[in-house]
Amino acid sequence: MTATSQAIRIDKHGGPEELKLVDVSVGEPGPGQIRIRHKAVGLNFIDIYQRSGLYQFPMPLQLGMEASGIIEAVGEGVTHLKVGDRAAYASTPPGSYCEMRVMPAMCVCKLPDAISFETGAAMMLKGLTAQYLLRRSLPQGGLQAGDFVLFHAAAGGVGLIACQWAKALGLQLIGTAGSDAKCALAKANGAAHIINYSTEDFAARVKEITGGKGVKVVYDSVGKDTFDKSLDCLRPFGLMVSFGNASGPVAPFSPGILAPKGSLYVTRQTLFTHISSREVTQEMADDLFAMVTSGKVVIHIDQRFPLEQVAEAHRSLEARKTTGCTILTL
Repeated sequence: MTATSQAIRIDKHGGPEELKLVDVSVGEPGPGQIRIRHKAVGLNFIDIYQRSGLYQFPMPLQLGMEASGIIEAVGEGVTHLKVGDRAAYASTPPGSYCEMRVMPAMCVCKLPDAISFETGAAMMLKGLTAQYLLRRSLPQGGLQAGDFVLFHAAAGGVGLIACQWAKALGLQLIGTAGSDAKCALAKANGAAHIINYSTEDFAARVKEITGGKGVKVVYDSVGKDTFDKSLDCLRPFGLMVSFGNASGPVAPFSPGILAPKGSLYVTRQTLFTHISSREVTQEMADDLFAMVTSGKVVIHIDQRFPLEQVAEAHRSLEARKTTGCTILTL
């Protein structure tokens, strides 16, 4: 079978105006692959990095890293999925901005019946990111109930999931956001403390909240604008987890600065290192599915755009006008 699917593609790196709606041919899955017909597609900051050229890819490039849908065909060697299964994924290579695609099966997971397609599309990349941060990217000695952690962009897609997950773990999550409304949203979703970093010195407030001790770990997807001060928020032997660049990439720095600040640890994480095997992907997804189906984590879809309006969606995300998760509808 060869079918035609609408898809969003760029022919060169640049702004949202480079996003083009095109028709592409979709064939049969090969060994280790599946063909999936999408019901909804997730939007993430990594899509902007790939479109802009911060993350370089050969052209032309079909964007998108997560979606949900129904399995239409299964290639040789794929045993965890079958035709007709409800499924969702966060996966490489890019290509989810489309009606239908052939892709590697490794990171595609069966979607529990209790989770809708829209929720499935919105939660995989952001939810698995929150999972690896709070469960796998841990400071020396781990995290215990009552520990303070600092989470930037707490009202974003990953942030709102992390606020709820941290509360379920008994952590004292200090969330930052850029407006009072976003701070209130993070607070309503489980942040123990909130800081509006557009009006407050978040490093000073963190020290105040923690009685001068600092936090065990900082989770930072903002990048350039928050990195330096975040180091000052850490207690001795604390961990700085950088996992994004929403304000731009972090400037080069000398490791020597980490010693006088308390013999700190710094790591740059990415989801796709964590989900590099079928077994770990499923283990992480099962943890996420359990949190969502139990009601401990609610996935907030605050923006919906038709696929053909993806440029507008990118502009809203880049301008930090969004909260929670954003999906593209088909």
